Amino acid sequence: MTDAVAAASGEFTIGGDLTVRRLGYGTMQLTGDGVWGDPRDPDEAVRVLRRAVELGVNFIDTADAYGPFTADLLLKKALHPYADDLVIATKAGFARTGPGGWEPIGRPAYLRQQVELSLRHLGLERIDLLQLHRIDTEVPLADQIGELATLQQEGKIRHIGLSQVSISQVEEAAAIAPIVSVQNLYNLSQRDDEDLVEYAEKNGLGFIPWFPLATGELAKAGGPLAKIAESHHASPSQLALAWLLKRSPVMLPIPGTSSVAHVEDNINAAKVELTQEEFDQLTTAVGR
Repeated sequence: MTDAVAAASGEFTIGGDLTVRRLGYGTMQLTGDGVWGDPRDPDEAVRVLRRAVELGVNFIDTADAYGPFTADLLLKKALHPYADDLVIATKAGFARTGPGGWEPIGRPAYLRQQVELSLRHLGLERIDLLQLHRIDTEVPLADQIGELATLQQEGKIRHIGLSQVSISQVEEAAAIAPIVSVQNLYNLSQRDDEDLVEYAEKNGLGFIPWFPLATGELAKAGGPLAKIAESHHASPSQLALAWLLKRSPVMLPIPGTSSVAHVEDNINAAKVELTQEEFDQLTTAVGR
């Protein structure tokens, strides 16, 4: 039976026309060591994806660089043909040089090639949200965003987002083409981009925090995260995700895992409601 528990996380509309449940799923852990090659248990990876959707997730974040393309092929195997309300966000612009190796490449021809490959590997005719995985400082941003805008005009991309950027870079990109989302490192214990969260909220951009479960010292036994989690009969990870959901209505956490048990635990965070006092306690329990 389908238990759409993710619906309890609320909804956000990306770009004015893509309404998703705010608690999603990220595919990076569905690969081998160093985000390279196949996972140790491909069948479990397929089960994870299907279970996430059964639990009501309709926003999945992936990237051509995960594997590369390993996660995309698993997505297609597990979920294609896709449900009408499933939104798949992907990325391009981060080339892989081997296990653990990442190299920004923003040349227009490369971005076009990767978008075309993503369409094929995912089994899509159009990518709902294509994010520039990293800005290539060796290529003018106008060329990078300009190529994505051309692909958008051709009907191959629906919306454009950015990853690991500053406010000034968002504004520079938005002067070239509409930007609907940002994806930066952000979690309870790493909050350097508070200004970008506020900017996203003010401007109606989706904020997709990557590495959302890096809770560090807070997750230790006896710490403030564990204490409040116990009072909610929740896990520390669920509490960290609940904090993100309460932090801003534009926040779209995408916790990833290669385990069905963990994906169930993560998605059930949608049912954890923090009081303002609990939220404030967690917020002040660790420095930015």
